[in-house]
Amino acid sequence: MAFVWPVRVYWEDTDAGGVVYYANYLKFMERARSEWLRVHGFEQDVLRDDAGVVFVVRRVEIDYLSPARFNEQLDVSVRLHEMGRASLSVKQELMRGADRLAQAVVTLACVDAARFKPVKIPEPILQALAPAT
Repeated sequence: MAFVWPVRVYWEDTDAGGVVYYANYLKFMERARSEWLRVHGFEQDVLRDDAGVVFVVRRVEIDYLSPARFNEQLDVSVRLHEMGRASLSVKQELMRGADRLAQAVVTLACVDAARFKPVKIPEPILQALAPAT
């Protein structure tokens, strides 16, 4: 089951032609991942301050399929793809109604917030995300 987060395209997201600048698709996906963690009970600043970990993007594989344009309402989905000891990957799609505009696999590494070295994903996160597979 995928988590879905709505996104509106603002003027600042587009180029002079009113088309979303390609890098902004990654911003939309980042927002959806933050909300996905939030609905599972994890605020990123609390994870950093209390658990001493942060998730950083290690790899993104993205396919741009169709342009998004100014003022469109989009949906960005997040679905757990794989989970390892110190990393996880999610599949994400950017949709405009039934039209898929972009799809990506994003790999996130769990790292120590002070040293930025890989660490084991905290058990409460593993437990909360596992049923979502």
